[in-house]
Order: sequence, then structure tokens, then C-alpha cells
Amino acid sequence: MVADLSNGAAWMNGEIIPIQDAKISVTDWGLTRSDITYDVVHVWEGKFFRIDDYLDRFMVSIEKSRFDIPQSRDEIKSILHEMVGSSGLKSAYVSMVASRGTPSVPGTRDPRRCDNHFYAWVVPFIWVIAPEITKRGAHILLAGGTTRIGTNSVDPTVKNYHWGDMTKGLFEALDAGYDTAVLLDDQGFVTEGPGFNVFAIVDGKVITPKSGMLEGITRKTVLEICAELDLPHEAKNITADEFLSADEVFTATTAGGPVSVTRVNKRILGNDARGPIAQKITQTYWDWHERETLTEVINYKV
Repeated sequence: MVADLSNGAAWMNGEIIPIQDAKISVTDWGLTRSDITYDVVHVWEGKFFRIDDYLDRFMVSIEKSRFDIPQSRDEIKSILHEMVGSSGLKSAYVSMVASRGTPSVPGTRDPRRCDNHFYAWVVPFIWVIAPEITKRGAHILLAGGTTRIGTNSVDPTVKNYHWGDMTKGLFEALDAGYDTAVLLDDQGFVTEGPGFNVFAIVDGKVITPKSGMLEGITRKTVLEICAELDLPHEAKNITADEFLSADEVFTATTAGGPVSVTRVNKRILGNDARGPIAQKITQTYWDWHERETLTEVINYKV
């Protein structure tokens, strides 16, 4: 009997299994210490988008985090193709994960004594900001009671599960009636939100934070789109006041692309309508999903 993978699939220990059967040990440091690095690539209409960029970043994260997994970059790529092809999912959210694993010596505090391992999983496409919110424009809170964890403690350029600050910021935003949050660093500069980068448009220039956040592949794509469209753009430190007074604001994420923001704190942007520059960038982003140089067709087995 062929397993039903329509709700998602996982690759673990050389096997592709239904997502609901995927498990790690309760003593795995990936669980007990959030000692994991991962990356997420999306599939849209049967094709990976910028998979090589995501793989490149994942391999850098593995090196920075001092993980030692047996799979090579090429092997990981083949695993992702095989897993998605087996799942039959034409638009999907695909995660690749390196975990510290379970210590070979119980009770040790030495991370070198852990057996690192790799696994991957795929589920139907996820929208970080729901489609109905995307249509009207997101309402975000620039969190005042929560700051981003310091870069000397957790490197934000390495995708990780350290979400204590993000979760606290989300509670702050949701309790106040907003859709999501954006966090400042301890110097008062804008960083990112839970699962997305942010952009502001000030006097016709598209700006985005240059530090304190994940250097997102969708962020990279937006900056390349700006260059192609001859839109002035820059990565720079952005103060809270500058962000709050921007002409337009939008988010950018693998799980949903660019999304216009129509309210920041109590300020309503553009008569509560999505801004024209952000909309142009968003349309171009999805148009780029037809570019052969940025996509890889998946060979489906079902």
C-alpha cells in the first residue's frame, strides 16, 4: 500500500514517510536546546524557486553553527527533489534541517559529543501572512516591549529556532489587535518580523535594514527587482521614527512573497490601501517565478 503523502512528507534516515510519522528523540538537542539550523525553500506550480540560493545559505549556516552532517549539498538537493516529487504537492513549503542530535554520553554539556543529523519535510504552501490579510494589507505593530535578541548571542544570519523574542513580540501585537510584529534591536533600529524581512519606501527610495536580521532570499530578490525596475534602493539602519513615517511599508518572505502593509502602529498608510510601488514589486516577484534561470522543474512520481 502506497503511503498517503498529500498532507505532507518527511525525509528521515533515508526514507520518505508521511509528515505525521516524522519524529525526533525527546533528548535531541534540536528539541531541548533549539540547537538547530534550517532553511526553507518554496515550490510554486511544480517548480522550486531559487533552490540553489537557499542551499547555499543553508550550507553556510551549517558551517557557522559547527554542524557535521553526512549529506553533501548535492545530496540534500536530490533529497528535496525526491521528497517533493513523491509528495505530489505542486505548491509547497519545504524545510531542510540540521540538528545537533542526541548526546552519545548522557548528561554531557559538550556539544561535540552529539550525533548531528539531517532531515527534511514538505507541507502544502504556507502563507506567513494569510491571503485575506494580504489582500487588504497587513497591520503591524512595531513592538515596544520586546527587542530582538543580540547578534552577539544568536547570529540572525543563521536561520534558527530561537524564537523567544519573536513569540513575545507576537503576543504583544496580537493582544493589541495587530496581525503581526516587527522588532527593534537594542539600539532602536528596525530588524525583522517573525518569518519575514521588512522594507520601507521613503521619498521614492526602497530601504531595508542592513543588520540584525536574516538576509532573506526573498529580500535579495526584492533588491534585484528594484535594480531591474530602476527603483532607488538601499540597505541601511532604519530608525523607528523613519519606519513609522514611511510612505509605504511591505514585508518579504519565502512563505508568501512581498506583502503590503497598510497600518503601522496607529498610523494608516496610503488611505488604508496597498501602495503602488510595493504592488509593482509584488507583481514582478511572482512574474519572476516563470524565469527558467530562477526555477527548477520537479519530476513528480504521482
